[in-house]
Amino acid sequence: MITKKFEHKELNNRNTIEELEVGQKVAGTVKNIKPYGAFIDIGNGKVGLVHIKDLSVARIKTPYERLKIGQKVDVMVKYIDKEHGKIVLSYKETLGTWEENAEKFTQGVKVKGKIRETEKNKNGIFIELTPNLVGMAEYQDGYQYGQDVDVYIKKIDKEKKKVKLLII
Repeated sequence: MITKKFEHKELNNRNTIEELEVGQKVAGTVKNIKPYGAFIDIGNGKVGLVHIKDLSVARIKTPYERLKIGQKVDVMVKYIDKEHGKIVLSYKETLGTWEENAEKFTQGVKVKGKIRETEKNKNGIFIELTPNLVGMAEYQDGYQYGQDVDVYIKKIDKEKKKVKLLII
């Protein structure tokens, strides 16, 4: 994940694809959503694609879990193919780093989360605390994808970038 700070730049009628830079943050509007990602109008007739994997750190099943058509969003330019006029964007890069998101939480408190993945074989349930912060609780039967749960934050390990949770 790219963690550099962004220079925010809104495109206007003078800007072209040649003036875009990888790592640049731009404002856009969600124009279309497909199962594989979302198309974002970034101005001056330029539309880029945010692949589903670039919408969130948490695994999501559909882009509709993050975005709506017409929604204004900030996105980061991830790749530019000037020859073919294609722009690949990232939404998750604008949602803060792991450290920035972890700072919003305190060990030993109860918070709300959303189940994003249950892995019986790995003995874990991945729970989203924010779109860019996921913790793991021990596996328990009866929980399913998308379910809202209350969790207790057992440990925030900043060195390993892990959050250990307990479903309550």
